[in-house]
Amino acid sequence: MSRSPLYAVFGNPVAHSKSPQIHAGFAAQLSDPVRYEPRLAPVDDFPGHWRAFMAEGGRGANVTVPFKQEAAALADRLSDRAQQAGAVNTLILDRNGEVVGDNTDGAGLLLDLKRLEAPLEGARILVLGAGGAVRGVLQPLLEAQPSALVIANRTIDKATALAERFDIQGRVRGCGFEEIKGRFDLVINATSASLAGELPPLPDTLFDEGALAYDMMYGAAPTVFLQWAQTFGVRCVDGLGMLVGQAAESWYQWRGTRPDTTPILAALRADLR
Repeated sequence: MSRSPLYAVFGNPVAHSKSPQIHAGFAAQLSDPVRYEPRLAPVDDFPGHWRAFMAEGGRGANVTVPFKQEAAALADRLSDRAQQAGAVNTLILDRNGEVVGDNTDGAGLLLDLKRLEAPLEGARILVLGAGGAVRGVLQPLLEAQPSALVIANRTIDKATALAERFDIQGRVRGCGFEEIKGRFDLVINATSASLAGELPPLPDTLFDEGALAYDMMYGAAPTVFLQWAQTFGVRCVDGLGMLVGQAAESWYQWRGTRPDTTPILAALRADLR
């Protein structure tokens, strides 16, 4: 009797990862009994642990901090979205035995935003931050056809460089936090400030009527950014749904089926509380 297909999440640290719980939920929901394990790789030998995993019959993996750039180097080829992001969070062993590096962050964000019925087409979108997380989500956001997308960052050069890279139709602009002008239908916080309990210097005139404030970070309590946004009476959502969404996209790349993220998200939210 053959064993169930083997998948994993690689990271250092990795014990905190919710990926095993999420994928166990997908497996049960879809009656597709895969094995999915957390794998702690040493910071100086992720490639060796990946090769050992493949020798065990591993079919694919999620990759988290600090191995996303190394995962890109391990892949035989990269998906378009992994190339755009400059980082890989999903490794896929294809039918030809080649390792494909993918990035599902942008797809996960869009899946969650659509679940929330967020303003996208024709909307004015502001993205706070210009790091790797932003690079992975800009193209999917632009494909949703907003009327304008502004990238604001503490280091202005990073924001303008990203804007120039992704601006094809004159819809993308980069600026510093102090240079943000106008009101927005959707504001996405992708800075690391939430981790430090800090708020970027933002104007009080940020949100249009009916706007959505979205923080890629999540926790039991609202982030500082969401606490601030709540004072303006706008709808506020954290990034837990994005986490489940990017996992669902990874699952689809591996297994060819699309899980329903709603019950998994509800279970994770209950655990946080």
